[in-house]
Order: sequence, then structure tokens, then C-alpha cells
Amino acid sequence: MDITHLGHSAVLVETPDTRVLIDPGNMSDGWHGLTDLAAVLITHQHPDHVDPARLPALLAANPQARVLVEPSVVRIVADAGGEAEPVPAGRTLTVGGLTVDTVGGLHAVIHRDLSRIGNVGFVVRETDGPALFHPGDSLATVPDGVDILATPAYGPWAAMKETIDFVREVGASRGFLIHEGLLNERGWALSFGRLGEMTPTVYADLRNAGPASF
Repeated sequence: MDITHLGHSAVLVETPDTRVLIDPGNMSDGWHGLTDLAAVLITHQHPDHVDPARLPALLAANPQARVLVEPSVVRIVADAGGEAEPVPAGRTLTVGGLTVDTVGGLHAVIHRDLSRIGNVGFVVRETDGPALFHPGDSLATVPDGVDILATPAYGPWAAMKETIDFVREVGASRGFLIHEGLLNERGWALSFGRLGEMTPTVYADLRNAGPASF
């Protein structure tokens, strides 16, 4: 499995016969112009996870791609001229040579005065290979058998102490930071260093690194 971090929460997963894009949001542009996608997975409706302005171009360039989304995102895809499959938590799907499990269900609490929205995390498994967990914006669900953890570095809904505990519970051997779009270099280095020091997960810096093989 090759994984490319395309900025913020956008992640490209590739096997020899399958390319899947997760969370093409408006805080990254590394996914612009991608083609030959088997699927586009979207965890929730916030624009840093699905960019309504650039989504039409992505769908037009990948007419063969399945669009698998947390149910509230269906309308956003429809407005972009596409068609999406709603995938609530608890589903298992097959995309080419990959199996995708959906987990979770709700976005993390930002503040008690704000209504919560849906959020579906994706566990992407390669046959006879590793499993990647992209949680979207929630640390509430800990799936079994995760080898690679895409770890949110920062969000208005998270605290370092919660993230450290989450990473420890998941217990993945490898990890990399996502959701870093609001951090400067010092903030990113702080998150990267603390998670590496205080969890059993070995972190790699995938920023501007191209595909990393797992």
C-alpha cells in the first residue's frame, strides 16, 4: 500500500490496481487534477474535508469513481453534479482490491452550543496487506487491526491529551499527521514530537514527501 498525504485531511491510497482519495477539502490543493480514481471517500460535510468549489472538476475527471460519503454529504455531491452513495457507520465495502469499513457516526464536540453533525471514519484494508485508519474529525472510535493511523494534528474540537490517548488506544505501529492546516511549523513540530515521544506509534513526516510505501 502506498500512501500520499496531499495536505490537511486529503490522503491518496494506492495499490497496484486501485487508487482511492479520502477527504478532498479546501485547505489543500495536492489532490487537484487527480485521475484514475476508483473511489472518493468523504468523512463529513465540513469544507476542509470536501471542497464544494473544486469537487465538480474532480468528479468530471473521474467519472468511473464511486463516491462514498457520510450521508449528509450526498447533497453536496449532488450540487456538484455528481452522485454519491451514503455510507453510515457499520458498513463494509469493496473497492477494487481494497476493503473499506465505516466506523464512528458523529463529529467530535466543538462546543456544547453547536449542533453535532455526522462523521464517518474509514478503515481501508489491503488484502494480505496493512490497514489504514482515517478518522475524519472524531477520536471516539477505536477499530481493531489498524496498522497505519492518519492522526489529526490539530482541530478546534481536539486537545493534545485526547489525541495521545486515542493514538495509544488504536495501537498502530505506524502513523502520520493530517488535519494540520491551521498549524504553523512550530505547532506541527510540537504535535509530531509529542505523539512520537508519548505513544508506541512511529510517526513519519509525509508532508510534500510523495508516496510512502507501507
